[in-house]
Amino acid sequence: MLNRKLILLHRDLSLQSRYVLAMAIFMLAFLLRLVVLPTDAGLPFLTLYPATVAVFYFLGTKPGLVVTALAALSGYYAFIPPHWSFSLENRGYYLVSIYLIGATLSAIVIHQLQRYAQSLHHTLAQLQDSENRFRSFMDCGHFLSWMKDHKGRYVYLNQHSENFFELPPGSWQGKSDFEIFPKMTALGLQENDLKVLQTNQSLTVEETSAKSDGKTCHWLSTRFPYSESAGRQYIGGIAVDITERRQAEKMIEDLAFYDSLTGLPNRRLLMDRLKHILDTRARQPRIGALLFIDLDNFKALNDTYGHNHGDLLLQQVARRLQDNVRKGDTLARLGGDEFVVLLEDLNNNTLEAATQAEISGDKILRVLGLPYLLDGKTHRSTPSIGITLFGDVQESIEGPLKRADLAMYQAKAAGRNTLRFFDPQIQAAVTARSELEADLRTAITRQQFILHYQPQMEGTDQLAGAEALIRWQHPVRGMVAPGEFIPIAEDTGLILDLGRWVLEAACAQLALWAGQPERARLTISVNVSSRQFRQPDFVNQVSASLTRSGANPRLLKLELTESLLVSNVEEVIEKMVVLKKKGISFSLDDFGTGYSSLAYLKRLPLDQLKIDQSFVRDIGLNANNTVIAKTIITLAGSLGLTVIAEGVETEAQRRFLATHGCTAFQGYLFSRPLPIDEFDKLTEASTMDSINQRT
Repeated sequence: MLNRKLILLHRDLSLQSRYVLAMAIFMLAFLLRLVVLPTDAGLPFLTLYPATVAVFYFLGTKPGLVVTALAALSGYYAFIPPHWSFSLENRGYYLVSIYLIGATLSAIVIHQLQRYAQSLHHTLAQLQDSENRFRSFMDCGHFLSWMKDHKGRYVYLNQHSENFFELPPGSWQGKSDFEIFPKMTALGLQENDLKVLQTNQSLTVEETSAKSDGKTCHWLSTRFPYSESAGRQYIGGIAVDITERRQAEKMIEDLAFYDSLTGLPNRRLLMDRLKHILDTRARQPRIGALLFIDLDNFKALNDTYGHNHGDLLLQQVARRLQDNVRKGDTLARLGGDEFVVLLEDLNNNTLEAATQAEISGDKILRVLGLPYLLDGKTHRSTPSIGITLFGDVQESIEGPLKRADLAMYQAKAAGRNTLRFFDPQIQAAVTARSELEADLRTAITRQQFILHYQPQMEGTDQLAGAEALIRWQHPVRGMVAPGEFIPIAEDTGLILDLGRWVLEAACAQLALWAGQPERARLTISVNVSSRQFRQPDFVNQVSASLTRSGANPRLLKLELTESLLVSNVEEVIEKMVVLKKKGISFSLDDFGTGYSSLAYLKRLPLDQLKIDQSFVRDIGLNANNTVIAKTIITLAGSLGLTVIAEGVETEAQRRFLATHGCTAFQGYLFSRPLPIDEFDKLTEASTMDSINQRT
């Protein structure tokens, strides 16, 4: 340490300062000789050699030569012992020669030592620069780096590590992980250190550590062994923070496998778990159960109060289900209002397993049937639950889910708010439905449809028009009734293709009748589904059909259903007004069976209300339906609308309706729906008697 400080002193002093210091050293040595050594001590001038050596070594060559000359002169004149027998000239010659030789040898030795000192100084400076560069690199990086001895005590920690773990600088020196981190974190770090020491190989692992605020951080760290030449062993390491990457991966996983609204596993994760269970069952048979849960009348809640209320209900349903399923069972949301509970490890006896599943289903029925509070409003909802067992035979993952779905529909058919186990007969019905759907798609492509026309009468014998009703001429099944394929078309969206075809065919028929005097004044009513009417280009579709066919728009009547008025009424009114200006008339079909706001009803550009056949059928038999029919007639009159009753089958029904103000009728009393050739023959009759005779 002293040597290093003297080297730094030599580097920092100017030449003038070196000379001053050299003279001071010489004078100090001279005084020391006078005070300490007697004049006859023999070669007393040699006391100046240490001074010469010091000057050469510490102050450089030139100051050293000056000291040597001064020492020679002083020895010649002052330090020669009188009893020496040499003459003055000889004594001076020998003295100076001896001293100069000694001083020269000293200068050579000191010069070499000085070169060594300069080399050592240069090496130390390089090492210091290297250390500074290393520390600058390690301290500026956003990573952790450290060095521990073989006992696990820290000997180095970079600045980022100190800042990240909020450690005062140097406070970690000589401490172990257990003195810095929580116990569980320290145990994990110690375990990885031991692996490095035992194998003497580097190790890359993912680790977690806790900060002082309790937050958990994730690191990707690499440890490596390090040994000094002296044999001391160390463990070095470097780690990068991957917490944000882990959080991003967790978010991606949540989006891929979990439902964003309820936080429950989604269909993808459910199917993955079901596959794992079925694969396990193949090696070790064990019975499980699948409960398919569907909320009753959920669509009505969305349509009436908006999707916000629906979302609140789904979230509360999810929480109730989570609180009432066994730990280890899987609860998932498939989408919409459909949930699935996957029960594992039931009794190996099929009957006992079914009983366990039924108990779980009954519990779910009970808790989901309790009132809900949605945005300050009390709401009641009930579920329909389908149950199927699995695991006793090897099958695909789609099998249990399909069976549970079918069982759920059976619960719906049984009156809702109940549960049903899978019935194999339902499978046959669903298979038939799937085949019918496939045939329906083919039928649309090959245009296997025709229109039948049911007469609409005014009074008792005046034919005013007809309602166009679609029929399907299947090449194998024969004539397929609308009740069989229209629901499928509604569910699959094929109703849009059917609706366009009916509109085109009806307009073409109007154009054809325009050239036939006995039928030129007849109107045609076309049913329009809510889904079809809400298409953005529906107005253009109607206009294009009329233009292509050349039909008179005043003879086209569009029959709308009340379900169209549940939402976006302003859009409905806007489209109706545009079509009304073109001359098209509107009838509100099945009036009284759905939801109609009188406030909106007054604003709709309607021409007619149509009394549903369910009210007409029970006239005189059911007091409530009789009152409803009379009320509809009165309401239509107050709104300035005409009214037509459908499903009129008896003269008594017609007479009652006519008595209370209904002047238009449609039903089997007059005619069933007829193919176009039979309808044309019907229009040739001029009296009601001839019409009845032909029917």
